[in-house]
Amino acid sequence: MPRFLTLADVAEILNVSAAQAYALVRSGEVPAIQVGGRGQWRVEEQRLEDYISAKYAETAARFIDA
Repeated sequence: MPRFLTLADVAEILNVSAAQAYALVRSGEVPAIQVGGRGQWRVEEQRLEDYISAKYAETAARFIDA
């Protein structure tokens, strides 16, 4: 897998729409960088994995606290 993912890659991995992936990046929930003259977004693969792990931990904590 490449180091950096496009928003289309992120959307596919998370099984969400491109708009949802863009919203996650714009909000800062998924850390990303803008590259190139057109400011295309790229997400480092490890940052996405960290996001996924954090979401699993959040979900588990909700069930433990319930």
